[in-house]
Amino acid sequence: MRLPSSIFVSVSLFTAETTAALYLSSTYRSAGDQIWQGLTLLFTLVPSVLVQLTLTFIHRDLGRDRPLVLLLHILQLGPIVRCLEAFCIYGSVGRVEEPYVSITRKKQIPCGGQSEEVERQVGQAEGKLFTHRAAFARSSVIQAFLGSAPQLTLQLYICALQQGVSIGRGTLMVISLLSIVYGALRCNILAIKIKYDDYEVDVRPVAYMCIFLWRSFEIASRVVVLVLFSSVLQLWILPVVLLNFIVFFFYPWILFWLSHSPFPENIEKTLTRVGTTIVLCLLTFLYAGINMFCWSAVQVKLCDPDLINKSQNWYRMAVYYVLRFVENASLLLLWFMYKTEVYNFICAPLLVLLLLLAYGIAIFFMLVFYQFCHPCRRLFSSSMTQGLWTCSSLLCLSCNSASPQNRPTGKSPCPPTRKEPANDGAQDTSSDTTDDMPNETAYDMLNDTVCDSPNKVSNSICVGINGDINHSVSCNA
Repeated sequence: MRLPSSIFVSVSLFTAETTAALYLSSTYRSAGDQIWQGLTLLFTLVPSVLVQLTLTFIHRDLGRDRPLVLLLHILQLGPIVRCLEAFCIYGSVGRVEEPYVSITRKKQIPCGGQSEEVERQVGQAEGKLFTHRAAFARSSVIQAFLGSAPQLTLQLYICALQQGVSIGRGTLMVISLLSIVYGALRCNILAIKIKYDDYEVDVRPVAYMCIFLWRSFEIASRVVVLVLFSSVLQLWILPVVLLNFIVFFFYPWILFWLSHSPFPENIEKTLTRVGTTIVLCLLTFLYAGINMFCWSAVQVKLCDPDLINKSQNWYRMAVYYVLRFVENASLLLLWFMYKTEVYNFICAPLLVLLLLLAYGIAIFFMLVFYQFCHPCRRLFSSSMTQGLWTCSSLLCLSCNSASPQNRPTGKSPCPPTRKEPANDGAQDTSSDTTDDMPNETAYDMLNDTVCDSPNKVSNSICVGINGDINHSVSCNA
């Protein structure tokens, strides 16, 4: 059983950022900057409350008799208590005999041949640790993009206005940046675990390093661009931010409306339709907050039972990064045109070039990750480069759709004798389906229950034109 180090990192970043923000707000109060003090506290307390609610919701403490734990969550000490509980569970493994164990079956990543199933026993302690890891992974994402990202943007904006960096503000900015990058990393790992839930996924250290560099350059350059633009055009930054939020907030809802799917009712049995709607709105709000600063590895799909899109869509990712690069370049151009004498001490053209180069480096590390370091790259229908090449070919086909050879001419010297189907140069679509396997046992880690399914479990891989991979697993009791 692995040491719950990810839980310790999450709690450490949460505690350090909260402490640094409270100290910095006290310095703002002493200096008489009530506006900066209020905004600093706002971006600290609101995500903290959301983290407490997330941990309580995932652990289902509202339906259990644990008043002390609920009180500690109200006092904003829930993550510390959960971390201590997780390490106590880890320390008790092997000392107490498990009353019962469940059996899980995971497939290994195929290496040139067919994948083999690995069966192993999972005890109650390991199941509880899995619940803790899942809860802290989601809370880290919430803390990163609903708290740390706005906090870093605010403090960097204050530095640009005051033309100086204090020790407290610099410390908070460093911790906030680490929290955002860690939250983005956890989002990537969470997306891999959800999409390839049937497989035994092993993420290597080189993959972690590649994701860390990719997210660091992407988020840092994005935050600096937003701060530079807002420092010279304060009134125009609000429409830019609102437009990004509105587009990404309503995008999953528009896809859900176009799919004509029924309203999802399987999120939580105790929730009413109003409660389910609130949870879905919070989920899409978090999705919009992530895409404001970086590409969200977890794509929300409200018509899916798991609310997650399990396909790997290269086309959507390529469109996002192209549009985001164009937006960053446009904002930097406007900043360069309207910059004030505050920025006379820096070389503006060099700064613009460095920020665009940093975003390009982020895209480079992203390509390296998906091409060489992704733990499930053998399951891709096409590699990252092939997927991007397909996207560019589709774009060229759409641009050339009105070309002369595709349009009927007024005078044709040689009329065609027969009509052949047009070939758009798209890639073939293949489908590989594994054989059905009876008597599968699925373990629901979040509920600590065992689901014995005598029916068949089918795992199908559907390959789409954009390199999509869909996995569906059914467990019928």
